Amino acid sequence: MKRKISIIGSTGSIGRQALEVIDKLEDKFEIRALTAGANTELLNEQIRKYKPKYAYAKNSSEISGTSLLSLEEICSDKENDIILVAVSGKIGLKPTVTAINNGIDVALANKETLVMAGDIVMPLAKINGVNIIPVDSEHCAIHQCIKDINQVEKLIITASGGPFLNKTVEDMKSATVSEALAHPRWKMGKKITVDSATLMNKGLEVIEAHHLFNMPYDKIDVVVHPQSIVHSAIEYIDGSVIAQVGLPSMHIPIQYAITYPERFVGIKSKSFRFSEIARLDFEVPDYKKFKTLKIAYDCGKIGGSMPICMNAANEEAVFAFLEGKIKLYDIAKIVENMLSRHTPMYNLSLDDIFELDNEIRIKTVEQLNVHA
Repeated sequence: MKRKISIIGSTGSIGRQALEVIDKLEDKFEIRALTAGANTELLNEQIRKYKPKYAYAKNSSEISGTSLLSLEEICSDKENDIILVAVSGKIGLKPTVTAINNGIDVALANKETLVMAGDIVMPLAKINGVNIIPVDSEHCAIHQCIKDINQVEKLIITASGGPFLNKTVEDMKSATVSEALAHPRWKMGKKITVDSATLMNKGLEVIEAHHLFNMPYDKIDVVVHPQSIVHSAIEYIDGSVIAQVGLPSMHIPIQYAITYPERFVGIKSKSFRFSEIARLDFEVPDYKKFKTLKIAYDCGKIGGSMPICMNAANEEAVFAFLEGKIKLYDIAKIVENMLSRHTPMYNLSLDDIFELDNEIRIKTVEQLNVHA
């Protein structure tokens, strides 16, 4: 029997690659629904090819060839076996929660869901008996390595270091948008690529890992690994270290997440050969150069509303950088400034979280306008 899947964000980078995975596994999946934001042209092409039962886009009048539902209705459709949440930003939170409330497993490729509301999402998934399978290569690697979380001493998250690993602070201060988007290993969307350049992306992943695996922050390490061959590792209480390795390819973690707990022959970059890997380098991150990584650790440890404030301020600052309004190195300054003005709040509801997120974004934009 084919597994029924809906893809929230099918026109984005992860969504497109997920469809490539499904093409290879065409006898394993039935596409229940596809959704997009503004890219209705590509969504219509996908509808014609995959013939989903339902679709959603911001401008529904531009969609043809299938029945239209809201995001909430798609994520409430219990015919789904799994829903891939592949959108970026806070828009991924409500679909994830809706799917969980309807007992549907989630393949999660949205960082903001756990950064903003991990204290709500993970307990809710446990109550509803829902699997949250991470799509990020790092969290997917950890998921594959863990047999018994109670025997894990430490999580080791790897980072490529991005385009400025071997550059100076002065290089980062003068960096252009094109330089920040020139990631040496991964092809991703613009926002996440800028986050990778500042290492905020890794900070968000630390917060995600804390929630996904219920691991204290002092037992989550980040190590810079430029080759991106070791995708992450865990250390057990007996000192054994188990790592997941492979050539950089998002097809593999996407396939793992949507087929879990089974494995199938699918898309591979090519067979991995240790003999062809000349060297593997590892180093401690430069927390002075990559300030956002330390900011994320600090916010995670304080908890409550601090990660929400950090995430909202960072996202607006990244957008400003992409629009040429600020410099790359100003992003950390903007985030620090917003955090310094924020008093942590706890036990927030989802409505509280969205209200706070919106409030922080408004204040950040005001600060950016002053900065400009």
